[in-house]
Amino acid sequence: MTNEETTTHDGINSLLHIMRRLRDPDNGCPWDLRQNFHTIVPYTIEETYELADAIAAEDFVQIRDELGDVLFQVVFYAQMASEQGLFTFEDVVDGIAKKLLRRHPHVFAETGGRRVSESEVKRRWEQIKVEERQQKNQLGTLDDVPRALPALSRSQKLQKRAASVGFDWSELDAVRGKVDEELGELAEAVSEGDSAAIESEVGDIFLAMVNLARHLGVDAEAALRIANRRFEDRFSLMETAAERDGSQLCEESLERLEERWQAAKRELAASALEAG
Repeated sequence: MTNEETTTHDGINSLLHIMRRLRDPDNGCPWDLRQNFHTIVPYTIEETYELADAIAAEDFVQIRDELGDVLFQVVFYAQMASEQGLFTFEDVVDGIAKKLLRRHPHVFAETGGRRVSESEVKRRWEQIKVEERQQKNQLGTLDDVPRALPALSRSQKLQKRAASVGFDWSELDAVRGKVDEELGELAEAVSEGDSAAIESEVGDIFLAMVNLARHLGVDAEAALRIANRRFEDRFSLMETAAERDGSQLCEESLERLEERWQAAKRELAASALEAG
């Protein structure tokens, strides 16, 4: 074992020891002792999004810290499972190691010296995933798509999975046509004042737009996250400009707000050009 491997091993053992102390029934932390699998989930989701934000900002010090927070979540679940005799942290590590070996035969198994193409890797990957789902008695194509995923991410994954068995359009025009079709159906629902139909059609539009994003090679969740950040930045500039003018946005006309919005867009675009 190298010095680096020894240091990493000691670090993991230290983290596991800290977690055991936190969950010690006699001298542990009251908050940590109160937690269970269900109560920790919101924190896991929050830490994952904080990691995503750090990556988007390319803040590598923050990325390091957030990765530690995500790792702590894994250790926390493993400790609770160990207390119940379900599995250990070592079982988790062993499980993912075996999965990676199983899913990458082109790397860890003999290929006869033949270079494996990316398309063949993808085909094998999908076949291995099918076999794994069958072993878990998940016989439906969509059975193992997590329900707790963010809606846009889950929609994209569902449609990608459906496409893997041929349920997909081959032409981009047909995908765009579906978006137009859904917009027309929403307009009809709005004209009829049918609130249930409106909600349904809005959902269908999201579904169609996610499918369009998939066909364009765009991650819908990431695209909306970036758009949200863009909106925040522009709106913040609007507020700053209004304050500088001795005004408040809530006191201004829609026309003035639109002027401020366009000005904020121009300012951010200019800043991006300078940074580039």
